[in-house]
Amino acid sequence: MRDGDLILITDMQNVYKAGQPWACLDTDGAARRISGLCRKAEESRKDIQVAMTVFMPPTDPHGTWKDYNVQYADINASEWMNELLDEMKPLARKYKVYEKSVYSSMCIPELREKAQKAGRVILTGVVAECCVLFTAIDLIDMGCKLVYLTDACSGFTKEKEAATELVLQGLSPLHCQLMTAGNYESE
Repeated sequence: MRDGDLILITDMQNVYKAGQPWACLDTDGAARRISGLCRKAEESRKDIQVAMTVFMPPTDPHGTWKDYNVQYADINASEWMNELLDEMKPLARKYKVYEKSVYSSMCIPELREKAQKAGRVILTGVVAECCVLFTAIDLIDMGCKLVYLTDACSGFTKEKEAATELVLQGLSPLHCQLMTAGNYESE
């Protein structure tokens, strides 16, 4: 952990829990590691910021997002599925939660500004091969130093998680670094 880091928690919502329509492999494990990471960041007394995003369905969809709204109308209408996981709610009381309706978290101007000012962005959350990957690519394009925590991100399948990590490894070490939460904490 370093002064100036920004821990970005991406879309840790109920719809991604085991047994739910968009279940990721290890959402609960990632949530535990993210919570622990934030606790250690607070205890470290270092200047580390935390920000969270939630994916909310587009209200004025364009292009394929129109089809998305039709196909997933039941999920969009479920307040519970769109809520943060219980384990994330204490963090949401401490840190700002930003709503987005596209994959990348960098569509939010205030969050873009935080990321650009950060020494590094520590990327966590779900879905590894969608929102997390799109955010990672945007962060790299913005010139941000990126740390992708492999065990604090979760995807739909092991193969998709591995493919996401392979893409990011191809951009390492210049554009990003892959670590585990434990390695980041002890850094």
